[in-house]
Amino acid sequence: MTEGERRATLADIPRLQQIRGDVTENRLTDPGSVSLQDYQDFVGSGRVWVALRHGLIAGFSASDGRDGSIWALFVDPAREGAGIGARLLDLACDDLRREGYLVARLSTDPGTRAARFYHARGWIDRGLLPDGEVQFEKPL
Repeated sequence: MTEGERRATLADIPRLQQIRGDVTENRLTDPGSVSLQDYQDFVGSGRVWVALRHGLIAGFSASDGRDGSIWALFVDPAREGAGIGARLLDLACDDLRREGYLVARLSTDPGTRAARFYHARGWIDRGLLPDGEVQFEKPL
């Protein structure tokens, strides 16, 4: 498969880490706050989707079944604007819906393209969290 989406495998983790590190907005203030073990846990539990374009991983998303949140949504900066993020977000939300969640949650830096992306897709701004990120929710 050179195009489409699939569940991530453990072998994909280096590319997921690379994409997350390459984003220009919403950078982690402490990249070590997302550990290799975090990736292994999410991938190992089948929670991570990857988008393939020309045989390469172009982006990924992950939902968190513990709290109904979106743990990750990142697209290779060279692939932004092609609908990859929207498709990956839909897949992560579908997973949460199947698990019985009625509302999905996520947070991101305010005033960013990511915040505008979520708002344009019907996510509701619920205000700032103590860490300064804006909390978004969307009924599933």
